[in-house]
Amino acid sequence: MKYYIIAGEASGDLHASNLMHEIKKKDINTVFRFMGGDLMLRQGGTMLKHYKDMAFMGYIEVIKNLGKILNNIKSCKNDILKFKPDIIILVDYPGFNLRIAEFANKRKIKVYYYISPKIWAWKKNRAKKIKKYVDKMFVIFPFEKKFYKEFNYDVVSVGNPLLDAVDKNLYKIPPFNDFIKNNKLSNKPIIALLAGSRKQEIERMLPIMLYVSSKYKDYQFVIAGVSAIDINLYKEIINEQLTDKNNITLLIDSTYEILKYSKAAIVTSGTATLETALFDVPQIVCFKVNSFVYAIITQFVKIKYFSLVNIVMASEIVKEILQFRLEEQIKTELDKILYDEKYNTSMIESYQALKEKLGGTGASERTAEIIYNDLQLFN
Repeated sequence: MKYYIIAGEASGDLHASNLMHEIKKKDINTVFRFMGGDLMLRQGGTMLKHYKDMAFMGYIEVIKNLGKILNNIKSCKNDILKFKPDIIILVDYPGFNLRIAEFANKRKIKVYYYISPKIWAWKKNRAKKIKKYVDKMFVIFPFEKKFYKEFNYDVVSVGNPLLDAVDKNLYKIPPFNDFIKNNKLSNKPIIALLAGSRKQEIERMLPIMLYVSSKYKDYQFVIAGVSAIDINLYKEIINEQLTDKNNITLLIDSTYEILKYSKAAIVTSGTATLETALFDVPQIVCFKVNSFVYAIITQFVKIKYFSLVNIVMASEIVKEILQFRLEEQIKTELDKILYDEKYNTSMIESYQALKEKLGGTGASERTAEIIYNDLQLFN
């Protein structure tokens, strides 16, 4: 069977690659073509476009790169017509993928959506478009099935694939002493800095995190960088922000190893908040956007929390710091995590309830099985 898969950012690349891995187990004649990243490329097939050339964050960046975005959409549509897939699998990335869903639906190509866009936070009416153009939606959070039911759209709950990703990679993590030695780290306790996977996030959040790091000389701070971002961006920010860099280390594509051995983490809101929780690392979740975007967010986003940990638990498990006085607030919260044992323990205990809500492993396998079985009926 011929599968066309579209993922537009790092988390989508991760989950799509695991899904591809499971599909190959069931379909020996698999042919993949995709827009995604390096993890998907390792599963085989042909990549039309890397997500690093597709991920634009915020209204201003979208407007500035509108020509490139429209060209990407056009290229994708033409590529789909040339490839003639049996099915298109969309992974999150709604601004792009919903256009492709409409295009494919009108041409009688089956469209499945793996990992719903977070339309329950804002732009809820997108559910109507999804219902119209998407043949089957797979959701990964326990509350999403109820959300779509409000639109009379029956979706399939498969569990959260992050559990698969963590479980799959745990055995690859080296022992602590080897991790320290291989990465030239000291024996000081580690605090992880997860500034995001997109250029705009890193430019806004990493300087704030580095400022805070200079206040803790008894700890070492390890930046979880991603290979999709030019390493020079990280280095430029570090050099601009710090004169003393002795307690700062940048590691690329080593997020799970870093989290495994961290005492705390400062995390830009997103999928990384869940990953941090799954490793039982006490965390502070922070986020900052430009003033224009923030005004829009406060006007239209109607959810109580913005971190996935708190959204899933429907309560403030981790501290959320948004937009203002970030450095001061992060330091206050980090002090509590590092020096208040009761507070620290309470957060970790709450993570156990979170894991139970997310369900067990197997999301990728369950999704692949449903897709493969459905394709047998279509053909």
